[in-house]
Amino acid sequence: MNLNLLRCYIVVAEELHFGRAARRLNILPSSLSRNINLLEQELGLRLLSRTTRDVALTQSGHSLALEAKSLLEYSAEVTDRVRSSATSKERVFRIGAMDSAATGLIPQLIHDFRELEPELELRLLEEKSAKLLPKLLSGALDVAIISQPIWPLADIEFEFLLNQHIIVALPTNHPLAEYDTLRVDDLADVPLILPSPRSRPHSHNLTIQLFQDASLQPRIVQQAEEKQTIINMVGAEIGAAIVPYWASRNVVQGVVFRPLVNNSGKPVEELPLAAAWIKGTHDVFRDKLMGLIKNNLERYSN
Repeated sequence: MNLNLLRCYIVVAEELHFGRAARRLNILPSSLSRNINLLEQELGLRLLSRTTRDVALTQSGHSLALEAKSLLEYSAEVTDRVRSSATSKERVFRIGAMDSAATGLIPQLIHDFRELEPELELRLLEEKSAKLLPKLLSGALDVAIISQPIWPLADIEFEFLLNQHIIVALPTNHPLAEYDTLRVDDLADVPLILPSPRSRPHSHNLTIQLFQDASLQPRIVQQAEEKQTIINMVGAEIGAAIVPYWASRNVVQGVVFRPLVNNSGKPVEELPLAAAWIKGTHDVFRDKLMGLIKNNLERYSN
C-alpha cells in the first residue's frame, strides 16, 4: 500500500474538505483528488462519499482511517530503527533545496558536511518549495531547505532559519540603477516580472503584498517560473524584478541589484527560510546537518 497516498487520505479524512486538506498538504486539490482515486483503485474500495457540497467517509473509509495512522506510525518506527543502525558508508542522505538556498546556503553547507561525514553519500535536489514538499512527504528526501508555508502542514516539522533579504534586479541602464537603495514607492510605474503564482506562490505573493502595503498596484508585464529566467529577462530589459538576496550571486550581463528598504531605511526581510522533515522521525545525520546550520548560519548567509 502506497504510504504517501495514505498520508493524503488521513488529512482528507480529518478535514472532510478537499480544499483545506490540499492546503495542509501544500498540493493542488486536483492532485489530492487524483491521489485519493489512486488509493481507492489500489484497494478496490469506495472510501469517500462525495457530492458538490459534502465529503463523508464510507464504512470502509472509517476503517481505513483508524488503521492507516497505526500503519504510518509503525513504518516510521521501522525506518528510524534501520537508519539508526546504519553506518555512513551504507547511508544515502538526500537534501532538497529551493533555488535561492541552493545558490546561497547549500554550497558551503555541503562542503562542511562532507568534512564532517566524508563517507556519507550526499544527493542534492534543487526544486521549487512547492515541489519539494510532496517529495519530502513521500520519503524521497530526508530534509528540505524551503520557503516556510503560511499554513502548518500535516506530518511535516519546520525549523525557521532566517528571513531572506529582498533586493531589486534592474537593467543596468535603468534610471533607478543610480540609487544605492530602493523603496517600493520607487517601483510604482516600473514594469515588473513576477514568478508564476502557481509554481512560486511565496515569491509572487511577496511582491503583491509589498505593493498592497504601500497602497500601490504593481505594473506586471511578464510572469515566469524560474528565478534564473526572470533575471535573464531583466537583462533583456523586459522589466525589473523583486528577488531574494541570494539571486544576486547569479551574475547576468546587463543586470544590477539594489537592496529594497522600508521607509525607515531598513532592509526588507519578507521571505522566511526553513528546514523541513517528516514529523516524529529521528535521524542522526539530519541532526548533524542541523547542528552545522545552527552553528554557522551567519557565515553561510553572508
